[in-house]
Amino acid sequence: MTQNPPPHSPRRISIRRVLIVGNYCHDVLIQNGSVVAETLGGAASFISNVLNALSLSCDLTSKVGYDFKYAVNHAPIVAPAKHTTVFEAYFDMGLDGTGRPDRVLKRVRACDPIFPSDLPDARFDFGMAVGVGGEVLPETLEKMVEICDVVSVDIQALIRDFDPVDGTVKLVNLKESGFYHILPRIGFLKASSEEALFVDVEQVKQWCSVVVTNGKEGCRIYHKDEETAVPPFPANQVDPTGAGDSFLGGFVAGLVEGLAVADAALLGNLFGSVTVEHIGLPKFDLKMLQKVKDEIQKRRMQCSTCNGQKENHEGVGVRNPSGLAEFNIRLSATRLIPDHCLPESTVGPALEEPVPQTIGRNL
Repeated sequence: MTQNPPPHSPRRISIRRVLIVGNYCHDVLIQNGSVVAETLGGAASFISNVLNALSLSCDLTSKVGYDFKYAVNHAPIVAPAKHTTVFEAYFDMGLDGTGRPDRVLKRVRACDPIFPSDLPDARFDFGMAVGVGGEVLPETLEKMVEICDVVSVDIQALIRDFDPVDGTVKLVNLKESGFYHILPRIGFLKASSEEALFVDVEQVKQWCSVVVTNGKEGCRIYHKDEETAVPPFPANQVDPTGAGDSFLGGFVAGLVEGLAVADAALLGNLFGSVTVEHIGLPKFDLKMLQKVKDEIQKRRMQCSTCNGQKENHEGVGVRNPSGLAEFNIRLSATRLIPDHCLPESTVGPALEEPVPQTIGRNL
């Protein structure tokens, strides 16, 4: 099995960089037959938002059409003869098990895929394959493995399929996706609890670490014979959209900062919990961000002095990492900010009510 070199290898360059690969999208939210929001979408939007908030440099390869209409921090590749990928999300076409409206997602337009030749001619510490509309090709992921020391993959980039008539999103088994043979070469595979049903976790965890998120239950990390439960953070949920993307952004940010895998997952849970309290792309409170940065540095220094603790970014390393509960408490304290200190965009209606047209979303 080919493994990526550990991030602390002495032959590595000192500057850490992240490569994010996934298209920006135009998202349309439809409820009761009416459009209530037309906004920026794509997992790359939420992930780069987290990395930017933590002052971590990243490159982003994203492809859009001539009609792309949003200002973003990382300029995309423009395909002049194409339209930008468009998703429509219907929140009133069915009911989930709790009786709440369940989203039906449709890809109604697709931009060009991202080809290996579109990737930067550079080497990266961490790569993130986070396509949402089928834009990440198997050969593109293989190229990412070649130019990135550690690659994290959101499974939605691999197992989404689209109805040929109306573009309704459906999921296929990972073994049927065309990506299965690449799994032994990646570092992390992230899936929601629903998406994990389309993965043979027992098999895949022998090749790479599998991180399964489960909303208010937190997440679990599977690697070979080890399993680690990472606790959640309480949140007043307004909109769950983008929570998994923000989780992955926080998770990789933690790895970039030198945290152990479980600690990085805890950081991911924090940013996921903040995101569900916003409608659309969150604007993180600056005081909270500074407190989070301080706690990351304290935790990294604490772990660097722990005798006998063996952690690396190829797997979990320790079943019950020392000090995880304490780190959880300290990160929880960063969120104790009065409501009047929060940006206005953090206060919004639940999904059953109209959503402001100007708020960005990733569906």
